[in-house]
Amino acid sequence: MARPAARILTRGDVEALLDADTCRAAVAEAFRLYGTGEAAAPSVLGLPRPGGGFHVKAGVLAHGPRAYFAAKVNGNFSGNDARGLLRIQGVVVLCDGETGTVLSLLDSASITELRTAAATAVAATFLARPDSATATICGCGAQASAQLRALARVLPLTRVFAHDAKPEQVARFVEDFSMKGREKESVRWNPVERCGLVVEGAASLASALASSDVVVACTPSKKAYLFEGSLKRGAFVAAVGADAEDKQEVDAALLVSAKVVTDVTAQCAAFGDLHHAIRAGLLTMGDVHAELGEVVAGVKPRRTSDDEVIVFDSTGMALQDVAAAAAAFEAAERAGRGALVDFGA
Repeated sequence: MARPAARILTRGDVEALLDADTCRAAVAEAFRLYGTGEAAAPSVLGLPRPGGGFHVKAGVLAHGPRAYFAAKVNGNFSGNDARGLLRIQGVVVLCDGETGTVLSLLDSASITELRTAAATAVAATFLARPDSATATICGCGAQASAQLRALARVLPLTRVFAHDAKPEQVARFVEDFSMKGREKESVRWNPVERCGLVVEGAASLASALASSDVVVACTPSKKAYLFEGSLKRGAFVAAVGADAEDKQEVDAALLVSAKVVTDVTAQCAAFGDLHHAIRAGLLTMGDVHAELGEVVAGVKPRRTSDDEVIVFDSTGMALQDVAAAAAAFEAAERAGRGALVDFGA
């Protein structure tokens, strides 16, 4: 029996098709549906390996009038930098949620970067102070650029400090957001939000944190470097890097003193920054203020004070992948982009 050909979308295809605003809107809707219980809880499977590991994240989501299933298979190996390879590699399989038909295979690195940054932007919209003007980006890899571009579309940022254990990474990141970098950018990455945005290397992490309204932690660190008392009053922290049990960026004492919002509390308790606070006996899952979906849906309150420090523990929810992949696929269908492969041939 005949079946439709699947559309293959490379990294270049995804980046050309899925702009930051579309991705953020799709991810925000995914969180809303999860927060109201209209979307079933996603699933995750992790398989550790020396130097990294694999994970499979899967979920079903209604994107507009259509239901989609997606499973993302990712390998994450920090040592790949030395091998000249991406740390995160894999593929997203997108299927029709009603028939099971394979619709598309998409590069997962680009989907992961864009949807992770979109989640931070959604969280910042609800949890950061609306007048946030200064940010610190910890970790200047590929995810950092996506994070800053997404944040700058929802907050009035004017100054950004960049911090990384590798000075060359900081220098590259700063250049990418300089005038020289803007001249090299494609039209898609020449947004007006970067006009007047000053990006500079942090003289010290401590001084940068003390003056920042927003902090993005997107490193593979296995030791906490964000501590209670190190942040500006009213700061919003997006803790993105801890996606395995041995990774940590936020000290447990900081989580105890802050308002904690998770993407999926059970996931964060298993391998996010929250995991370390629970393991130390300092917090329980019941101490979490809310999941982001509950805040987006209005089930739980957003920021209630300009002075409260809020930490968003972001481990990556599979419904973000479904939403981003579906949006990219639908854009590809409209544009006729991507190679078609008939797996039944």
